[in-house]
Amino acid sequence: MTSLPPPSRLLWAAELPRGAYTLGALLLRGTPREGPPGDGRPVLLIPGLVIGDRALRPMRAYLRRLGYAAETWGLGPNLGARTVGPQNERLHARIEAIAAEAGPVTLIGVSLGGMMARLAAHRLGPGKIRQVITIASPYAAGPRATNVWRAFQLFTGERIDDPGLAARLAELARPLPVPASAIWSAGDGLVQGLACHDPQARAIKLRGSHLGMHFRGSVLRAVAAELANG
Repeated sequence: MTSLPPPSRLLWAAELPRGAYTLGALLLRGTPREGPPGDGRPVLLIPGLVIGDRALRPMRAYLRRLGYAAETWGLGPNLGARTVGPQNERLHARIEAIAAEAGPVTLIGVSLGGMMARLAAHRLGPGKIRQVITIASPYAAGPRATNVWRAFQLFTGERIDDPGLAARLAELARPLPVPASAIWSAGDGLVQGLACHDPQARAIKLRGSHLGMHFRGSVLRAVAAELANG
């Protein structure tokens, strides 16, 4: 796994005001109206650290409007292993239930949620998962390539030096058996942007902060484009 430094202190300090601006823009303008039409496929949205379904409702509404069967994960705030189990068990059960009813699922994960999506794709395979789209997910480098590894430890109860966690991180960083897209920003103040994509994934570089990135119109349009191509 690549060793990369965390974002600068300047970018870190700018996260809150930039994230607040992004949220304000969403409240003022709403989600985009345009996008390529969907095909009704099942899409599961997986939140980032400490956020839950409510934060992904704008994306769900946008994708449903385009014609996708988009759902939030329904597991509450994402507290890592405390929420999904040490091996993603509860998330995998959710994916398998959707796939049994509607066919292979496209996973869209924000930050930590994207890393969980990648692990699920490796473990469940193309029979259950059709495509993975990550948004600001630092899967291509170690935890210290972020400014939030201490918060990760606090909220999840896991230690970044734990061998079990290290093995999962190495597994999810490997090339996926399904199409993969990675949306990232060089201006991300919480996670190193270069850790959010790899040569095997289709990388989409956009401007923006980490906080609220999944609210940005440019990101929602990029997600819609990747779904149309997937």
